[in-house]
Amino acid sequence: MKHTDFAPTPPMGWNSWDCYGAAVTEDELLGNAEYMKEHLLKFGWDLVTCDIQWSEPRAFDTMYTPNAPLCMDEYSRLIPAPNRFPSSAGGKGFLPIAEKIHGMGLKFGIHIMRGIPRQAIYQKTKIKGTELTADKVGDPFSVCGWNSDMYGVDVRSPGAQAYYDSLFELYASWGVDFVKVDDIAVTGAVAHEAHRHGPMPGVAEIEMIHRAIMKCGRPITLSLSPGPAPIEYAWMFAKNANMWRLTNDVWDNWTAVEHMFERCETWQGRGGNGVWPDCDMLPFGHINCNNRAGDNYCRMTHDEQLTMMNLWSIFRSPLIVGAELRDNDEFTLGLLTNEEVLRLNKHSFAPNQIYRTRRAAAWYSHDDGSDGGGAYYLALFNLRNEESIVTVNASDIDEFDIRGRQMRDLWAHASAGVAGEVVSAALPAHGSVIYRLK
Repeated sequence: MKHTDFAPTPPMGWNSWDCYGAAVTEDELLGNAEYMKEHLLKFGWDLVTCDIQWSEPRAFDTMYTPNAPLCMDEYSRLIPAPNRFPSSAGGKGFLPIAEKIHGMGLKFGIHIMRGIPRQAIYQKTKIKGTELTADKVGDPFSVCGWNSDMYGVDVRSPGAQAYYDSLFELYASWGVDFVKVDDIAVTGAVAHEAHRHGPMPGVAEIEMIHRAIMKCGRPITLSLSPGPAPIEYAWMFAKNANMWRLTNDVWDNWTAVEHMFERCETWQGRGGNGVWPDCDMLPFGHINCNNRAGDNYCRMTHDEQLTMMNLWSIFRSPLIVGAELRDNDEFTLGLLTNEEVLRLNKHSFAPNQIYRTRRAAAWYSHDDGSDGGGAYYLALFNLRNEESIVTVNASDIDEFDIRGRQMRDLWAHASAGVAGEVVSAALPAHGSVIYRLK
């Protein structure tokens, strides 16, 4: 198989970060998995991911503890903290959790930081399959600016590939389906590697991870974080990964969503066929459950949340929600279960921006016809802070003629009339609409 076979459509699932930060537990993972099985699986949501710090016994909120002691095996590989993940005790790792999640018909994912644990380097622990120890593999000059757990690997070390091979061998034995690698897709990390190792920034370490996945015997989807991923390395991301972040963390404010219109414009045409530029998680519902400052429900207006879902969907970003799913209200559940919008995300192709100004934006896309008929999609976005009419002229679109086509509003689930020379909609502040044209 090719790595592009691992994610034929944009991944859809849940990640623990937005609600539980660094301190998610086994019960919280499995509780959200049960909710997904019951309420979301039939709509295509099928991935449950345990985010950062799962090897740290003392993690209790969203904050990182500098130089925290981590649980690690004899081969320099981090393992789950058994006080937080009791089923991992006795060397079982994440296998018992993965088996339960697989039994629900879902996939299981984990987060890792790039590189090798600093404590492995200090303790000079072994690298599986070699005579080397961790201090011969780590690069103490390759550091993360916001987390002190790891050093990057020295890509010139003969043990670097062996270390990554052993990591993904372990993850495959646990039944892991998805790995989010952090501190690896950002422009800053790219520049650092370019300075130290030549003109191909970060390529060597990302390629090592890719090779390790292809050798491990399990189709593990690879996600690279955080952003902004540099557009000039789009070819490299597509060659090695299934998804990569276009931005730093997106939270529940309009400015973050507005910023993504520029990112999507830059990256249009780069996704599809098993590789997906990633607009980051959807901060809907009950989030920040482990934040010292207090938890909250999504602070965006309903219209802003709909616009976020519409942009992510027509762009074909992966859809990863971060809420405590068991606390979903009716509106949040409705955001995640609109089959017509989710079809757009899974079964469209060639999304293109028609125009973008400070006041408005418009996009179109093609339906793949898998439901037995050809169709197109047209999305209108009001970027103003007040109600406004957003317009698209038939002459603005070169690839197809919108005139005479029946329009269906995907959120109203109703006809919106017949398209003419002009399609326009009166939209609330930061609001949007998506039509299916047939």
